[in-house]
This record gives sequence, structure tokens and C-alpha cells, in this order.
Amino acid sequence: MLIKYFYDDKLAHASYLVGCQATGEAIVIDPSRNINSYLEVARAQGVRIIGVAETHIHADYVSGSRELASKEGVKLYLSDEGGDEWKYQFVNEFDHQLLKDGDIFFIGNLKFKVIHTPGHTPEHISFLLTDGGSAAQAPVGIFTGDFVFVGDVGRPDLLEKAVGVNGSAHLMAKNMFQSLRKFRELPDFLQVWPAHGAGSACGKSLGAVPSTTVGYEKLANWALQYDDEDLFIEALLAGQPEPPKYFGIMKKINKQGAELLEKIEPAIYRKPSLTLVREWTKKGIVVDTRPAKIFAEKHIAGTINIPYNQSFVTWVGWLLDYNRPIYLLASEEKESEILKALQSIGLDQVSSTMDDSFIDQLEVNAVDVVKYETVESREIVDSIDDFYILDVRNSSEWNEGHIPQANHIMLGLLEDRIKEIPNDKPILVYCKSGARSAIAVSILQANGFERIVNLAGGFDKWLKENLLLQRD
Repeated sequence: MLIKYFYDDKLAHASYLVGCQATGEAIVIDPSRNINSYLEVARAQGVRIIGVAETHIHADYVSGSRELASKEGVKLYLSDEGGDEWKYQFVNEFDHQLLKDGDIFFIGNLKFKVIHTPGHTPEHISFLLTDGGSAAQAPVGIFTGDFVFVGDVGRPDLLEKAVGVNGSAHLMAKNMFQSLRKFRELPDFLQVWPAHGAGSACGKSLGAVPSTTVGYEKLANWALQYDDEDLFIEALLAGQPEPPKYFGIMKKINKQGAELLEKIEPAIYRKPSLTLVREWTKKGIVVDTRPAKIFAEKHIAGTINIPYNQSFVTWVGWLLDYNRPIYLLASEEKESEILKALQSIGLDQVSSTMDDSFIDQLEVNAVDVVKYETVESREIVDSIDDFYILDVRNSSEWNEGHIPQANHIMLGLLEDRIKEIPNDKPILVYCKSGARSAIAVSILQANGFERIVNLAGGFDKWLKENLLLQRD
């Protein structure tokens, strides 16, 4: 038996190539949209991918199932649980098997048994794997998708908060409690292979270790310490982070079937031009992907700054409009990588790209080329009342403590609530460390606000230097 682990650190997404070396056949579990890595590893390992399976309709990235079925002719193994609202709509295009609790299918000598594990979503299933070529006929492990993570379980509130299914959060939490009862009955020695790691918004406290065991999770996972259903539901629903706006769109895309990558209109590379970028700002969203410190010193008016780093996918998913064209300012070396990152969450409408290096040659003129200031806590503590203070952290961070007189608008909701912000005094923006607030400053500038400063080091540095805060 062969198992290969794939991890996209920008999505905190794990997927798996599972192969039977005796027959040379393999399957991919919960694939990402870019399927090349699976094909390359399969060739290197001497196996052929004949199937693809999903634990559920994903909300945080575009699935590669339709891509694999179309390009490689593989068979789809997809959930048939959860009711009519949670059916895959593209399956009839391809060879497929719809799966219910207790069903079994084989990839070579590898046996996959389906367990219905609702709670994160109604249709969620897990795959119990047994190696038929092994002398020990006990199962080896379980692919849990977004059901059980290392140290956590899948959040039950996404359907209500991201998709708008009223009242579903409590029901899903109740279902999760019942699904965990099934999990407790599994042998302690089983390996657990989840679909996400630390940093994913599909849970609230995921561990960074790639895999775990059933026995260890019984001992260490907070969600498996509850015997009282009501107390469990209360604990599971408490403290869940705000779900990124794009999650609802991902559900729709993955339910209907993602557009094939070969059919996406390629972005056009354009010769660097200040005039052209100014035209772009009137047509769509211009994203400058340079580091925040460099952007602050000099950038083109009307552009927003989402640095290409570990959090890039999260924030483009929160902040970019899927119905507007995207124009990209990026280094030539990173352009292809950034386009793939955008496509991983279905942001396929990048119209044009431009190498960002020409911005270094421009002069700040307060009209076409602008900058913004970053201030230290000690520089403004005595004049704090002169500012409109904007806290762009998550609600849980705000509730733990914030600068007195601050106003709270989480970064991902800033565009929606921008009319709430007055323009009659300077605006001081802060987050935990200064990274999210830098993005917020760029959004405010692009929307016509001129007197804006970013708090260096964010709330952490403010707290360390001033010890002034307010708690709710």
C-alpha cells in the first residue's frame, strides 16, 4: 500500500494519493484544483490514478474532482447522503458511484468502507481504509475530511453563516455529537488522516501535526471529552471564527462542478504603465501583491494591497468580488504562482497582469502615486482622542481586549461597512500585529479616505507599551 500526503499551506488543505502497488492503481482523496502534483507523484510511484473521492462538498477551496475526471477519465466516488440539497450536480458527466453509509468500494486490493459522519455538513462521509494485501485484515486508518482534525472537529455553523441555511448550526452540532459516538467505537490504533491543518477556518483550534490516531484523539481532542450533548453543543458553537465570505461561493462551485482550468480565459500580460493601472482602477479591482512595508512607502492610488504571503488566499477570498475583473500587480517570478493561488478558490477572472517593479521608479505626487504613514504607539498615545480608531481584528480578539474608544469592523467586512466610517478626523487602524490593518489602510485609501495611519506592531505592541485596554 502506498499513501502520499499533499499539503497546501496557504489553504491549510491536506489531500492524499492512496495506491495499491500490487495492481498499480490509485485514488486521490479530497483533491485540490491543480491536479498536476498528483499525476507527477503517481507516475513516479508507478501507479495510475483510477478514482477520486470526496468526503463532502468543500467550502474553502475548489475541488479537483471534476478536473481529474475530465482529464484522466477517473471514476468519481461521492456522497449520496444529506438529502436533496446536498447532491453533486455534475456526476452524470462521468463514471461515478454515489455512496451511502456502509457502502464499500475497492481500488485494487484496497478496501474503502463509507461511514456517514454529518456535523460539519449534512452529506459528510469518512473513508475507513483496509489493506487487502496485508496479512492483518484490520483497517489501517480513516480519512476524516472535515469531521475529526488533530485536536479539533469540523465547525457546524458554516451552512448557517456562509450559506444562509437558518437554524442549521444547532442541528449540525447535534449531528456532530452523534458522529463522534461512531468515532469513539473505532479501534485506538487507527491512523486519522484529516483534510485540514492549523490555520484552516473549518475549525477553531486545529493542530499543526499532519496526522493522528483515534486513540490519541480520544485522550486529547477537546470535543471527545463531552458526554453531555447540550454542553458539547454549547462548547462547539462558542468561539467559532467568522467564516470567510467566499465559503458560500465555494459550496456552489463544488456542488455544480468547477470550470475546467483549460477553459479559463488566460490573463493578459501588459507592459508596465501608470496610466493603464489608473484605467484598471475604474474597471475593476487592482491588487498590489508587494509586501506591506514597500506598498506603504509608494503605491498607485486606487489599488489595494494584499501581500502574497501565507494569508494571501484567505484575504483575497474575503475581500475580492467574484463578479468584478481583477488586475494583478505582481513580480514576474511570482505571477504564475499567484494566479494558481487565486484559481484555487475560484477567482478565475484575472483580466490582466503587470510586473510591479516599475513602481519603484515612480515619484510620490499625492495624486497618482501615494503613500501612507505608520506610527508607533508612543507617538500617538497622548493624542489618541484626535483619531477615529478602527480595530479590524476578529470578534473574539476584540472581546478579549481593545484600545479604549476603538470601533470594531472585522477586516473581511470592511468594504461592506465602509459607509459607517466618518471622514472628519484622522483614522488610526490597528489589528494584532499590523499586517491586517495594513490591508485595511489600503482599502480605505482606495475608497477615498486620505488621513489614515497604521499602528505599528498592532494591539500587541500597544498593550505592551501602554497597558491601556478595555474589555467587554
